[in-house]
Amino acid sequence: MKNLSLVAAIAVAATTLAFAGRAHASDGSIQFLGNITASTCKINGGGSASSFQVDLPPVSTTTLADAGSTAGRTGFNIELTECNPTSGRVSTFFEAGESVNSQNGNLIIAANGAENVELSLLNDKQEKIFAGAEAAAQNSQWVEIGPGVMILKYFVEYQSLGGATAGEANSHVQYTMSYE
Repeated sequence: MKNLSLVAAIAVAATTLAFAGRAHASDGSIQFLGNITASTCKINGGGSASSFQVDLPPVSTTTLADAGSTAGRTGFNIELTECNPTSGRVSTFFEAGESVNSQNGNLIIAANGAENVELSLLNDKQEKIFAGAEAAAQNSQWVEIGPGVMILKYFVEYQSLGGATAGEANSHVQYTMSYE
């Protein structure tokens, strides 16, 4: 019995030594860089709280029959006040999530709603925002922080994937204010 235990212990030690080089091999390292800022502003979305609702107008399915067609463009604002410090720049970062199409940056319509349509976010120049992308690739806008009210203007619109069907077209997106 002692010999069997000794043989088993030797086998385990030999196996451990044989794979030790593989288990601890290093081909390189990854460095992650981030920055936590003390900058904050009071956020008022659409003139109220930081979480708010934007109502798009109803549009007909014929308006959204062709893939890529858009309709119902609606503006909304994110207003910032009481910023500390009172200098620098701020932008809105639209987070990735289950309601964001990672392929095109659009917002996916909630289950049991209209089909073959998504919501597209636009910046202040009415250019597409790619929600869920890296900050530099989103095409959101930056505004200078100063005294008073800073207004970040955005738009949202229906975007057809081809042959939009009737139904509710509700979605949502999480956002974070990014300071530099």
